[in-house]
Amino acid sequence: MQLLLHFQSRVGRNGLPPFLARSQMRRPGRAAGDADEPSKPSDPDAPIVPRDPDRKPRWLGPIRVMGVFVACLMATSVVFSVAVVLRDPPTNGVPAEGGVREVTAPKATSSNEAASQTVEEKKNEFLGGLLAAGFDEGSCLSRYQSVLFRKESKHKPSSYLISRLRGYEALHKRCGPHSESYKRTLEMLKSGHPLGTSDCNYVVWISFSGLGNRILTLASAFLYALLTNRVLLVDPGVDMTDLFCEPFPEVSWFLPSDFPLKDQFNGLNQNSPHCYGKMLTNNSLSKLETPSFTYLHLVHDYNDHDKLFFCNEDQSFLQSIPWLIMRTDNYFVPSLFLIPSFEQELDNLFPERENVFHFLGQYLFHPTNSVWGLIRRYYQAYLAKADERIGIQIRVFDTGVGPFQHVLDQILACTVRENLLPRTIKEGSPEVSSLNRKSKAVLVTSLLPGYFERIRDIYWHYPTTTGEAVSIVQPSHEEYQQTEKEMHNRKAWAEMYLLSLTDVLITSSWSTFGYVAQGLGGLKPWILYKPENRTAPDPPCRRALSMEPCFHAPPFYDCKARRGVDTGDLVPHVRHCEDMSWGLKLVNPHDN
Repeated sequence: MQLLLHFQSRVGRNGLPPFLARSQMRRPGRAAGDADEPSKPSDPDAPIVPRDPDRKPRWLGPIRVMGVFVACLMATSVVFSVAVVLRDPPTNGVPAEGGVREVTAPKATSSNEAASQTVEEKKNEFLGGLLAAGFDEGSCLSRYQSVLFRKESKHKPSSYLISRLRGYEALHKRCGPHSESYKRTLEMLKSGHPLGTSDCNYVVWISFSGLGNRILTLASAFLYALLTNRVLLVDPGVDMTDLFCEPFPEVSWFLPSDFPLKDQFNGLNQNSPHCYGKMLTNNSLSKLETPSFTYLHLVHDYNDHDKLFFCNEDQSFLQSIPWLIMRTDNYFVPSLFLIPSFEQELDNLFPERENVFHFLGQYLFHPTNSVWGLIRRYYQAYLAKADERIGIQIRVFDTGVGPFQHVLDQILACTVRENLLPRTIKEGSPEVSSLNRKSKAVLVTSLLPGYFERIRDIYWHYPTTTGEAVSIVQPSHEEYQQTEKEMHNRKAWAEMYLLSLTDVLITSSWSTFGYVAQGLGGLKPWILYKPENRTAPDPPCRRALSMEPCFHAPPFYDCKARRGVDTGDLVPHVRHCEDMSWGLKLVNPHDN
C-alpha cells in the first residue's frame, strides 16, 4: 500500500508524469481537433513550412500512451487490493447473518467427514437411532451407505429397544473377548465347574447350515442373549468374517480362536454328555452341582427333551450355567414369545410383533466392503433408474433338472393376477404407446438361469398392454447350493440384500433366503405356494401375514399342562405360517 501511495504522488491528477502535465499546460489555446502530424501541402512545389514550436513533439505520442497504460494498471491494482481485503472471511469462519459462506476445496478427510455427517443424519432418521456410533466408516461402508439405497421405513424401533441395545453394547464391551471378566469366566469353563458366581454369562453360537439359516438363527441367538443378559459370541466358521461387519463397537463378537471347546464343536450332538436334552433324559442334572457349560441342540431333528428349552422352569435352571453352547438351524423367535418370563420384556422391546427380525437384522447384519461392492455396483447398474423394482426369489425343491414349466407358469400367474407385472400383447396386435412410459426392473434370483431367460424373452419379444418397459436381470446362477464356498456365499448374501432393496417381493415357500430378504427390507412378500405333483397351484400365491420369518420346527408342548398342544393357537400374535402349516410366525394381531 505504501508503494501504491508513493506511485500516486509521482503522477498528476490526470495520471501523467509531472513533466508531461507541465508540457500540456503551456498549450492552452490548442484546438481539440488539432492533429499531432501537420497536413501535407496540396502543392508539391510549395515550400515546407517549419513546425510550430508550441506544437507537441512527435516523441510525446508514445509517452502519452504509456501514461494511460500506467494509470490503468494503477487503478486495477487498487481495485484488486480492495477486493482481496473485503473478500477474506472472518477468522472464525462464520459468515455474517444472512450471508453465504464461501467454501474452499477442503482436504479429503474434511470432505469425508462432511459426507459422513450427512449420511449419519439420514441414517439416524431412517433407523431411528437403532445403530450405535463409534465405528470407523471406512471399515464397513454398508453401515453408513445402505440408507441411501432404501426408501424411508415406516417401521420405527421402540425407545426401549434402543436403550436395551445400548445397554447390551456396554455389557459386550465389559465382558467380551479378552476382557478380565471373560478370562475369569473362561477359568470356570476350564475347571469343569463354576468357581462361585460369574458377573458375565455367555451364549456361543455355532456356525451351522446354509447362509439363510445362519442369519436367522444368529438373530434368534442374539435375542435370547438380550433376554437373559448374556454375551453372544459367534463361531466364525469358514466365512462369517468375510461376509459380516462387526455389529458392536470396540469389541468383537467373534469367538477367539483359542476358545477351549472350539475343537469339540463338530462332535457335539444329541448324544453328547453335555447336551441339555441328554442330561434331562439321564436325570444327570442337579441343582446342587451346576455344570460349567451345557450344549443346546435346537436343530430340526431335536427331541422332546431338547424342546424343553422353551419351558419357563428350564429357563430358570439354565440361568445358573455360565456357558451355553448353541447349535440350531431354526428361527426359534416365535417360541420365545410363548415363555412367560420373557413375555413382558418382549412386549416392551417389540410393541409391533412383526418387526423383530426387521430391527435385529438391520442392527446385526452389515455386509463387508467386498460384499457391499457387489451390491452397490449391481444396484446402480441395473436397478437404480427404474420407476419400480420387483424381486422374484425362486427356490425349487423338486428333484430333476429344471427349469420346470409348472414353476414358470406359477410365477407368471402370480405376477399377472396380483398386478405386479403387466400382461403382454399377442404377436401382431398394435403396440400401446405412452409418452410417460414407466419402467419396471425385475430382479430374479435362482440357482438356475432358465426361469430368468424365459421371463426375459417374454418381455423382450412382446410389448406390454400398459406400455411399460420391463427389464429382467439375474446377478448369478450357481446351479446348486455350495454352502462352504466363499464366493458362492458372497453372491448369496449380495442377492439377499439386493432383494431387500426392491419395492415388491415374490418369494418361494420354505425358503430362508426369501425370509432374510423380506425381513431386512420390511416387506410383506407374495409367497408362491409349494407345487404338488408338478402342477402349478391355483391360486399361485398369497400375501404374507407379516414380514417375519417362519419357525419351521416349533415344539407342540404345553409346559404347564405337560401335554401336547397347538402352539399356533395359544396367543393372538403367534400364528401358523402361510407356506408351512405346522410352522409358527409372529404377526400383528390387529393386522389379521
